Amino acid sequence: MATIGVLHPGAMGAAVAGALQQAGHDVSWVVTGRSDATRRRAADVGLHGVPDLATLVGRVDVLVSICPPHAAVEVASAVRSGGFQGCYLDANAIAPATVAEVAEVLGADPVSGTASAGITFVDGGIVGGPDLAAGRTELVLSGEAAGPTAELLAVDQPGIVVLDDRLGTASALKMAFAAWSKGRAALLLGVRAMASAFDVDEALVARWERRGIDAANEADQALATAGRKGWRFAGEMEEIAATFASRGVPDGFHRAAAEVFAAFARDEDARQLGFDGLQRRLAAHGEHAVGSPAIDEPPDRR
Repeated sequence: MATIGVLHPGAMGAAVAGALQQAGHDVSWVVTGRSDATRRRAADVGLHGVPDLATLVGRVDVLVSICPPHAAVEVASAVRSGGFQGCYLDANAIAPATVAEVAEVLGADPVSGTASAGITFVDGGIVGGPDLAAGRTELVLSGEAAGPTAELLAVDQPGIVVLDDRLGTASALKMAFAAWSKGRAALLLGVRAMASAFDVDEALVARWERRGIDAANEADQALATAGRKGWRFAGEMEEIAATFASRGVPDGFHRAAAEVFAAFARDEDARQLGFDGLQRRLAAHGEHAVGSPAIDEPPDRR
């Protein structure tokens, strides 16, 4: 059994924390400043609440960071300032370059993740959704301590896959996977918004159906999901764009995808917005640049 802290149990964080708890580990989280929804998620999976980060870092051997991408470096900095000594697993959707920033903040070797200041750093990425029971979600790890960390955590779901001993590999795989899965959703949202603006949406859907293409249903699902999670997906698209650019691959598509996701209000029922409403919002969205407070973590996700 390991003592593990999870920062912070949103939908995905709570699912992973619950799996660790069920595997026999003692899993804790910071209660102060979190919403009622987050408290309910933590209670549902039996997590041990502590009052603050200082208490958490003093009682756990492993810290797992699962937070919005734009907060990954800030969370790592707070952990380092709190005097944590142990294994830090960053499981966020961040670019390899951001992984290097996290390593620097933690005082860990930027290539292997080995400790130079009492913290061993493991790069991670969650591929799949919070429905762990479906058996399709994986926690991919890289870095010199990835193997021992996988053995320590020892959970069946999500499945744990060790890639290699280099930091950034796990996050690169996560970026590539999300570039397709979430990027495709953003493309469909943009296509339907444009088609609605020209009054050809029904004609477009009819032609998809005639060819056996399920894009209309996929777009409807993307609209509903973006209403709940667009604020978070926007930051993830920015990290993906940075990953593309770092290797000379054009990054414009995913920067545009970030703009699409950033146009959604926090936790709205986007099905009521519709694709015509989305088009009007996108057209008026120029003043809300990606990275602005418009996509910061909403209070009920904290």
